[in-house]
Amino acid sequence: MVEPLVELKGVSKSFGSKKILDNVDLKIYPGDALGVIGPSGTGKSTILRIIAGLLKPDAGEVYIQGQKRQGTIEEGEPSLGVGMVFQQSALFDSLTVDENIGFALYRYSKLPPKKIRELVERKLEIVGLPGTGDLYPAELSGGMRKKVSLARAIITDPNNPDNAPCMILYDEPTAGLDPIASTRIENLIHDLLFKQGLCRAYAIVTHQASTIRLTTERIIFIYQGKIQWDGKREEAYVSTHPLLKQFFSGSIEGPIP
Repeated sequence: MVEPLVELKGVSKSFGSKKILDNVDLKIYPGDALGVIGPSGTGKSTILRIIAGLLKPDAGEVYIQGQKRQGTIEEGEPSLGVGMVFQQSALFDSLTVDENIGFALYRYSKLPPKKIRELVERKLEIVGLPGTGDLYPAELSGGMRKKVSLARAIITDPNNPDNAPCMILYDEPTAGLDPIASTRIENLIHDLLFKQGLCRAYAIVTHQASTIRLTTERIIFIYQGKIQWDGKREEAYVSTHPLLKQFFSGSIEGPIP
């Protein structure tokens, strides 16, 4: 039996009096291209942040490659091979593209700066931005900033193979992009797993129809703090489940107010 890369067991999370996740169980396997969908404010991004170690669940357990998360990245917990691409790219405006992508290596690794620069250039070539290392985020388009954020998620210290990306988490990576820029990002996300082999699985939060169609093979639907549906993308489109039918049709009539 294939072991999951990521496993959530009974994970719950509240913010104040509002329960966002309610006893969620989830397994993500090698090769999964997982779409996390559902209405706004139902905990999709929260799941990603818990997997990434940016948030600690109130209850439940999180395992990455069989290793239990004990805390958050801020508390010194290692990334365990999980990278994250944020909706707004989350780049440092005062740093160059090179410094943004290689930030963790410049700060924490023992690699010489020349070697880090070489690693950054390789990642820039992979995401289609060669020669942009000396530019600043303000000089980039929205699509280019997304690619820089993606390059940052896949760069690793070759002297520390344990932190090589096992999984990349994408939080609405095509939000705010025009259709052509969105397609470029969607193709890149798909290729990093299925052609480049630079990660072993990914999970993507999105509301965008093209992103669901071009990047996902499995879908989970989250509503009222629980995973209400889990299955193949093709099955989701033809499902008679009332939540899925309303979501994909965009109807204001249905169980989602």
